[in-house]
Amino acid sequence: MLLLWYASFLTSMITLAFGISRRSWLFMLISTITFIPIAYYFFGANNAFKYVGLIPIAFLLLTVFFWFPGRKHTI
Repeated sequence: MLLLWYASFLTSMITLAFGISRRSWLFMLISTITFIPIAYYFFGANNAFKYVGLIPIAFLLLTVFFWFPGRKHTI
């Protein structure tokens, strides 16, 4: 079980790096999906680690941000 958790984390971090460097929405989507089991594990914690469960939402927002490249983004 721990091996699958590490594989999910490693896959998520590698695709996150590729997704940000290439501004690819597909890599960001893969990173979001592969990080969900890790986030689900930490979401039930009763301390500050429960906020790790919100990371897939940030990854999903980056995915949407990379999905619309022609649109002007003002923050």
